[in-house]
Amino acid sequence: MARFGILTSGGDCPGLNAVIRGTVLQGEMVHGQEFVGYRGGYRGLVYGDVMPLERSVVRGISQQGGTILGTSRFGPYTEPDGTPQNILARMAGLDVDGVIAIGGDGTMAAANRLLEDGVPIVGVPKTIDNDLEATDYTFGFNTAVEIATEAVDRLRTTGNSHQRCMVLEVMGRHAGWIAMYAGIAGGAHAILIPEQPESLEQICTWVASVRDRGRAPMVVVAEGFTFPDMDQAHSHKGLDGFNRPRLGGIGEILAPLIEERTGVETRATVLGHIQRGGVPSAWDRVLGSRFGQAVSDLVADGDWGKMVALRGRDIVRVPFSDAVGHTKTVPLDQYRGARATFG
Repeated sequence: MARFGILTSGGDCPGLNAVIRGTVLQGEMVHGQEFVGYRGGYRGLVYGDVMPLERSVVRGISQQGGTILGTSRFGPYTEPDGTPQNILARMAGLDVDGVIAIGGDGTMAAANRLLEDGVPIVGVPKTIDNDLEATDYTFGFNTAVEIATEAVDRLRTTGNSHQRCMVLEVMGRHAGWIAMYAGIAGGAHAILIPEQPESLEQICTWVASVRDRGRAPMVVVAEGFTFPDMDQAHSHKGLDGFNRPRLGGIGEILAPLIEERTGVETRATVLGHIQRGGVPSAWDRVLGSRFGQAVSDLVADGDWGKMVALRGRDIVRVPFSDAVGHTKTVPLDQYRGARATFG
C-alpha cells in the first residue's frame, strides 16, 4: 500500500485543514493510500518527525483554522541534515513513498529543488496573498479578504465618529490583492498596493478631498507598498526563514505623515496575523477540500513535480516551474479602475 507524507509550510492559512482532510479521505477511500503528517513543515521532513493521519484524525477538521500539523518557515537546505540523501533515507525509514507539500512560493521553490535532487514531491498552493501565478485563486485568500473588509467597516464607524482618517495596513508582500478586494468592498478612499507606488502628495490630496466633503477618509495599504522614492518595502523586523525581509509598519509611517500634511487626525491599524487566523470561509473550505482530493489523485498517478491549481472552475495540474518565481500581481488596468474612485 502506498504511503505518503503531508506537510504544511510557510505562514498558516485558513483552509489548510480542509486540504489535509480532503487528501486523507480521498486517498483512503478511493486509492487505498496511507498518510503521515510531517510536523512543523520541512523541519518534520528533514528530521523524520511525523504523526499518523487516518480518517479518525482528520474527521471534522475542515472548519478549524490553522493546521493540525503545525508549520514553519524552515528551509530544508538550511540545516546540515537537510540533504536529499538524508531526506530520502528518512522517508525510506518511515516507508514514505512521496511528499505532498502545501505552501506558497517559498514552499514550492524548495519543493522544486527537492524534486531536482530526486525527492518525489508534489504541491498544493497556499497563500492568503493570492499571488501565485499558476492558479486563479488560492485558498485562504477569501477568508483574509472577509476579515479585512470587516476591519474596514469597523474602522469607518469609529473614523466617522471622530472625523479621523483611518489607515488600515493589510498583508501583501509583492501583490496587493487583499488590499484591492477589501478596499473596494469597504469603499476605501485610497488603496495603496505594491504594484503601483503613489506619492505622499497624491495620497494627501485624496484625504483632503474626502475631508472637504465632510467625510472621514479611509485608506487601505498593503504592507509591501512603497513611495516612488523608496527602493524597497519598509522592513525593520529582520529576515524570515526563507531569508526574505519581514515586512510591516508602513501604515504607522504613513499615518503621521498624512496628519502632518493635511491636519486631519489620523490613526493607523495593522491587521497583521488576524487575517490568517480563525475559521475559514465556506469558499476556502470547499476549495481546500477540492485541492486535497485532487492531490490524492496526483500522487496516485505518480505525477511528481506537479502542483494542483484552480483554472476557472476546474482543478488542473501544473509543473512547479509554472508556479515558482512567477508572482501574480494586480493588473494595472484593474488598479486604474479602482483609482478613478479614490478621494
